[in-house]
Amino acid sequence: MTYNYMMLWFRCSDRNSLTHPKKGYRLKYQPIMSGELQLMKQRIRIFLIWLGIAGSTGVLTGAASALLLALLDTATNQRLAHPWLLWLLPLGGALVSCLYIKLGGDAGKGNNLVLEQLHAEDGGVPLRMAPLVLFGTMITHLFGGSAGREGTAVQMGGSMASYIGRLCRLGGLERKMLLICGISGGFGSVFGTPLAGAIFSLELLAIGLVPYWLLLPALAAGFTGHAVALGLGTHHSHYAIGSLPGFNIKLLLAIVLAAVLFGLTARLFVMLTHKLKALFSHYIPNPAIKSFIGGLLIILLVYVIGTRDYVGLGLPLMEQAFQEALSPFAFLLKILFTAVTLGAGFQGGEVTPLFVIGSALGSALGGLLSVSVPLLAGIGFVAVFGSSANTPLAAAVMGMELFGIEAFPYLLLGCIISYLFSGHTGIYWSRRTHKLKLRFKRQKQEKTLQETT
Repeated sequence: MTYNYMMLWFRCSDRNSLTHPKKGYRLKYQPIMSGELQLMKQRIRIFLIWLGIAGSTGVLTGAASALLLALLDTATNQRLAHPWLLWLLPLGGALVSCLYIKLGGDAGKGNNLVLEQLHAEDGGVPLRMAPLVLFGTMITHLFGGSAGREGTAVQMGGSMASYIGRLCRLGGLERKMLLICGISGGFGSVFGTPLAGAIFSLELLAIGLVPYWLLLPALAAGFTGHAVALGLGTHHSHYAIGSLPGFNIKLLLAIVLAAVLFGLTARLFVMLTHKLKALFSHYIPNPAIKSFIGGLLIILLVYVIGTRDYVGLGLPLMEQAFQEALSPFAFLLKILFTAVTLGAGFQGGEVTPLFVIGSALGSALGGLLSVSVPLLAGIGFVAVFGSSANTPLAAAVMGMELFGIEAFPYLLLGCIISYLFSGHTGIYWSRRTHKLKLRFKRQKQEKTLQETT
């Protein structure tokens, strides 16, 4: 039996006939209880049930994010203490690919599987995705791949949320709501930005469509996950943009110009990453060999360039970006390292490298345009991420949570402009498009980004 709590809500609030989603016939629902007081009690009961389910999801995702961040710190410290570990990157990548071949199944789709399940009528995200992506991400960072952590947190959150849905025998709309809670809890707790996590989970549903009625359970999961992660000793990195310069036309023009470049940079990152994935898969169809070759290429890049600043998360490079103007080539090198790592099939996310890419480009532009370096680094931090993921509002809100509300107007302006200039691309190919950018008419039929590109 499937418990359809949202149908109970409709029975409380809508006395019109509804169409059965699968069988096609129309059903007449009568109010469960007579009187407005009884209806309100029923709504409150359903509301509390969903807050409990969302909170439970937040507890699990927060604990998972705390474990992920602790293991990432350990892996990074070990790699820095033992530089020779870089030489094991090809073997580590091949090992993870073999595990996915033997055990992964649909879990190999990663974030795209989670997005597909947001629109599927049945199915779910397998629980095995959580340990597989956690192990794969640790291998990537221990041996020196350039990847992030958001993908891991979202996949772990989605798999655990889906498992809760199966335990509670939820289906249809409830299962999708639970996946949104899992995404919100995972994203919010791994970055310490619960409000952005909730909005991010809603913006992922479809470009041009944000179902705000789902915001409350998403917020419950996001803030619960964040609180649990902090309670377990998680410490998040903080970056300061200092005192804001006074508003003037020169500053406005500089932000607009930088935002256009941030959008084009996001497009470059997305297209290069997807192109390398396609090339690797075409010429090296065996996933294990593909990851092995990719690991060798990363080692080659390290020794050709002569630095290891671009492996791992890249947090030291991002810290430097907020302190002084970086080289104009730093963001390009981080794009190259990350695109090769992800294109070769290594596990991890794209978002943290996008933070590094955006802040490095913003830092360089700050020096070239004689504008506050920390301010443009902060705008680039969120704008490149927002335009790559097609989540500009979540990116701007994340910037507000990280840098303070005073910078929000600048951050929002940068995110919106960069989003418009990034084109119809994105790091999540399974993302649906409800409306195309710069067009006001809704599409007759929603398509994925891969279908519209």
